Amino acid sequence: MSDSLHDAPIGRYSLRYLDVGSGPAVVLIHGLAGDHKAWAAQIEMLRKSYRVVAFDNRGAGASSQVDEPVSTEDLARDTLQLMDFLQIEQAHVVGRSMGGAVAQQMALLAPARVLSLVLCASFAKVDPLGRRVLSNMREALEWRSSWADHARHSIQNFVSAKFFNENPVQIAAIERLIGGETRLPACYVEQNIACQSHDTLAQLASIHQPTLVMGGDSDPICSLTATLALGSGIPGAVTEIFEGASHFFLMEQPAKFNRLLLSWLDQHSAGADRANS
Repeated sequence: MSDSLHDAPIGRYSLRYLDVGSGPAVVLIHGLAGDHKAWAAQIEMLRKSYRVVAFDNRGAGASSQVDEPVSTEDLARDTLQLMDFLQIEQAHVVGRSMGGAVAQQMALLAPARVLSLVLCASFAKVDPLGRRVLSNMREALEWRSSWADHARHSIQNFVSAKFFNENPVQIAAIERLIGGETRLPACYVEQNIACQSHDTLAQLASIHQPTLVMGGDSDPICSLTATLALGSGIPGAVTEIFEGASHFFLMEQPAKFNRLLLSWLDQHSAGADRANS
């Protein structure tokens, strides 16, 4: 990505971020694996009509990495402070997996700051299957102390069997990406624990922003059970299921995902304050 990256001082941490385009603000929050580059295709699509902010969470990418406990609420406060730093009063918030859990916390902490929510392959609380998968991936990293081994043991959790079998080149690329991580393994471990500790089920009824929930029906991490619980718990939420897709349905069915995302943002940006741009 050729656009300039910058660092924002957020308390005692620094967040690496990208800020491109103009229009209503859209904040993109990546998941447990990877960093802001996970949104590369969406950044290019949205920057034509929106001010797009994508960043590395604390403990990921080029942001501060400290071996210490962290919660999804902590990461939500980081994101709200990044919006303050960038003088963004309100934004559409789009989160994938752990990023969707962070987005929920933002809506609960500062509802006036969130124009709408898009929650992708996310959860209000991981179910027993998701907890087992997350624990297994964490243990693989702890036991092997190798990102490459972690990637090899984890890749099948992210895509459907069909996609895995039919797209060996893309599978190899994903495995290289995950296996090439340079982040402190302890930060991944702490955020993995944060995902398993996240529980907003009892608070979902307090989220009143327009919300789009999307999930893959073959996702073992954020299962159909978790997706439907999230969608039914938020008043008026719209739920879209990607049939035959898994945790990385954004990659498995990109045309459908991009169409739904852009349509949603366009629909809910009418009258949005463009002073953020």
